[in-house]
Formats: sequence, C-alpha cells, structure tokens
Amino acid sequence: MAEPLLIDRHPTGVTVVRLNRPERLNALSGELMDRLHALWRELAGDPSLRAVVLTGQGRGFCSGADAAFLAGERAPRGRDLDDELNFLPGRTLEVPVVVAVNGTCAGAGLHFVADADIVLAAPQAEFLDPHVSVGQVSGVEPPSLALRLPLPIIARMVLMGRAERLPAQRAFDLGLVSELVDQPGLLARAVEVAEHIAAASPRSVRQTRRALRRVADRLEPLMQAGWADVQAHWGHPDAAEGPSAFAERRPAVWQQSLDEVEKPS
Repeated sequence: MAEPLLIDRHPTGVTVVRLNRPERLNALSGELMDRLHALWRELAGDPSLRAVVLTGQGRGFCSGADAAFLAGERAPRGRDLDDELNFLPGRTLEVPVVVAVNGTCAGAGLHFVADADIVLAAPQAEFLDPHVSVGQVSGVEPPSLALRLPLPIIARMVLMGRAERLPAQRAFDLGLVSELVDQPGLLARAVEVAEHIAAASPRSVRQTRRALRRVADRLEPLMQAGWADVQAHWGHPDAAEGPSAFAERRPAVWQQSLDEVEKPS
C-alpha cells in the first residue's frame, strides 16, 4: 500500500508535504487525517523548520472527506472543533504554510485553503463545497472562508453544492488565490515562495504570522457555532444517506422532515 503522505525535507528549512491518494483525488480518510495530525506535531518540534508547502499528488488537490469514510459513521462524532480540524497544519505549526492547489479542491479540502498563509493554484484548479449535495451541513467552511471570499460567493458555493464551481481564475480575481502558476511549475514556485520566507529572520516571520493569525482568530466563535450545527445534524438520516448514495452511485432519497435532531451532549 502506498504511503498516504509524501514528505520532502529541504536543507533550507522548507518541508514539502504531498497528499498521496491520487486514485481518490486525495480524499481525506480517517487514517490520512490522523497521519497529518501526527506529522504537524512532529514538525512543530523541529527548530530548523521555517515553512511548509502542501500540495496534492496527481490531478486532484483534495476532494474532501472520503465518502466511504463518512458512510461508515452513523452517530455524532462528539469531538470538539480543535480535534475535528487537527489535520490542518496552521492550527499546530507556528511557521507559514504555503498551499499549492494543483486540481480539484472540494469540501473539507477547502479547510487547507482557509488555513493557509499563502495560496497558489494551477489554472485548471477549481473550488467547490458539495456538503449539501451529500446530505451534510457546511457549518465550518463558510465562516473559515469569510476573510477570503465575499459572502455572496460563499453562499453560492455552500448552498448550490456540486452545481457551483469556482474556477482558479475567478478565485484569483477574488483574492482567494494569490498567484496562478501553470501546472508543471506549480510546486517549484510554491517551494520558491517558501524559501523566500525561510531566508528571512525566523523570529520576525513567526511574530508577523502571529499578527496575521489574530485576524483569522476572530472567526473562531463562528466556526465553533457552525461545528455545533454540523453535530446537531449528524444523527439525521440524510447525513448517512448522502454518503451512502454517493458511494453506491445512486440518487439520494432525502427525508422530507425538517425536524431537528437532538444535539449531542
């Protein structure tokens, strides 16, 4: 079985991490998220680390949570938001994170973009949030993107699901992406950006990044509230039906009841 993560540590202090499930468009399984969390904790203890570059292997960046993984869950996970998002580098590391979006970025994959300090993308990349199309609540993604995209654009993405895709050029025009780079040179350019960061004063960079993160931290209460909405929905039949229908390649049969399910204690 192939390693789900490919890791390349450069002598400049830059570490390149590639999601390596290309046959699943780098979908996030439970194992992959656990491996990412362990990696970030390991890197956090490395005093020589100066920056991280994250990208995907193959034609996709990250297609979100693996539908087969979601289909196996039938009850609220009961975890707090920090546990739920511990696969993101920026919540553990104090060094800048450069994300290179090489293809489709969907659902939970959007968290990597919202969490990044700098985002580059290939022209063929696209961004979408299919949560509602598979019976899930997009409760955390909207507030996490609120400093990066206008609310009407976010609304189209999260309410229209798979039907609304944000092309890379449009994402660049709106400021979600800071640079477009043709696919053959995308990773090299992301590493170059990270090495510019690595060449600066390590303490100055970390303190400057802290100032930036304080701005994003203002969204944390909204993300916490959104996570409560996600958990409240987890016991509803649609939360299981959507991933099952997707995995079985059939139309979903939604419940017509709008009754709320009991929130987990």
